[in-house]
Amino acid sequence: MLGRLKHLMIGNPLPSQALAEKRLNKIRALAVFSPDALSSIAYANQEIFLGLVAAGAAGLRLAWPIGLAITTLLAIVAISYLQTIHAYPSGGGSYVVARDNLGKTAGLIAAAALLIDYLLTAAVSLTAGVEALASAYPALWPHRITLALLILLILTLANLRGLRESGAFMAIPVYLFLFTYLPMLAYGVFQLIVNGPGDLSTAAPPAARPLTLFLVLHAFATGCTALTGVEAISNGVPSFQKPEEQNAARTMIVMAILMGVLFAGSIGLTQFLAVVAQPNETILSALAHKLLGNGFAYFSIQLTTTLILAVAANTSFAGFPRLAAILASDGYLPRQLTNLGDRLVFANGIVALSLASAGLIIVFHGDTHALVPLFAVGVFLAYTLSQIGMVVHWARERKSGWHIKALINGFGGLITAITLTIVAYSKFLEGAWITILLIIAIVLGHQKIKRHYQEVGAQLSLRGLPPSLRPYPPPRVVIPISGVHRGVINAVDFARSIANDVIGLYIEIEPGNSERVRKEWQLWFPDIPLEVRSSPYRSIIGPLLDFLDETD
Repeated sequence: MLGRLKHLMIGNPLPSQALAEKRLNKIRALAVFSPDALSSIAYANQEIFLGLVAAGAAGLRLAWPIGLAITTLLAIVAISYLQTIHAYPSGGGSYVVARDNLGKTAGLIAAAALLIDYLLTAAVSLTAGVEALASAYPALWPHRITLALLILLILTLANLRGLRESGAFMAIPVYLFLFTYLPMLAYGVFQLIVNGPGDLSTAAPPAARPLTLFLVLHAFATGCTALTGVEAISNGVPSFQKPEEQNAARTMIVMAILMGVLFAGSIGLTQFLAVVAQPNETILSALAHKLLGNGFAYFSIQLTTTLILAVAANTSFAGFPRLAAILASDGYLPRQLTNLGDRLVFANGIVALSLASAGLIIVFHGDTHALVPLFAVGVFLAYTLSQIGMVVHWARERKSGWHIKALINGFGGLITAITLTIVAYSKFLEGAWITILLIIAIVLGHQKIKRHYQEVGAQLSLRGLPPSLRPYPPPRVVIPISGVHRGVINAVDFARSIANDVIGLYIEIEPGNSERVRKEWQLWFPDIPLEVRSSPYRSIIGPLLDFLDETD
């Protein structure tokens, strides 16, 4: 019954030789790996707005410069990861690059940061998607947690069905989002040209705090969450159809261009059209209201935004299980995470990610703003280690053009390191310290798991002294009994099947019971001796161990 239900929900098992057929073409791969990067404009723009609006119009006028800085950073990171795809077509991303070039500890730090990033991406995307929907339908605000968990369940089942199925499932909301959002941005640019810019001094609320360098850095740091998911393609190169390397690189270029246009276009329009969000409304909802009014077009935008944010969690479902499998194959996570499920996906990793994401959504009450401060530290820590590792990689290889490649990655590493410092400084007290402690704890956990596997491997190894070839002595079976009953009869039958030397042992706790037990034993098993040991302190384990020590 349970087996039929499982097959109904996730499909029938697939043979291993079908693995090559389950790989992704570029259209489906863009749908699987890009939703996080494309949809991050929703919560990144929102966090920039919330950070700057406290300073009134003076703060909001800096949204466009901050957006341009983040878009430039996106271009640098994307170019750097293009080189990672060509250098490491087997996948693994930041973890493999850092492990191979900077050492095991650096690799584990990058892996821990990425695992946290994937987990937070799933939780933040789902909560932000529900908030976008609730902006259009305010009655849904009290039910945000339930809606987020329901969407998470649907995504989990879709991914358990397999790569191609999840790619087809994700393609609809991804391309709907692009086909509705890009025309809206183009219409917004047209309106800006025709009608001119709006006036933030009249639209913005009064300043609640002065415009300071820390406020600007904080807005930049929260806006850098727009860069989450850029590394996902480099982690999942083996999921592409052949030629994997070229297809992954082309998909990365398309994703980066689309992401830059969406982010820079939306944040530019919100500033130049003087868009300000109202309570219980996101900034992108306010932009859509400004351009499209309250009709069908507005609700279409909000629906597609919800869908893209919901499936943005799928970037985590594509990356987390594969990274966990690589770590498990290296001995830093349980081996079960390397197992392919019935549908040729890393089912254990998918389930683990789903459960952890559900826990985060519940603990943080489905509040995106509460989750975001945990976000960007892990992202930029992994980016920085990856870029530094690539510099070492090119320096070791010293092939043609290695100086240029090392310079590109070195510059990318410098920029991401500066960004990491800004993010850690500006968001430390808001929750970044939790991420830092979690990274340390996960690295220590990885090392402990590795030591366990090393100890087990040493015990099983055939190296060193050869195993003894002497036959084992005949087994002797001792059966502790509390009396003579059906269970004891079954135990004696089994003992006789594996040994000729069988003995019963009765631990006498209450004086006087031993005679009755001895008579019943003799009646049923006259050919098997019974030993009786008294236990004046009513202990069973102690007399049993003493008897075994005496007779062995």
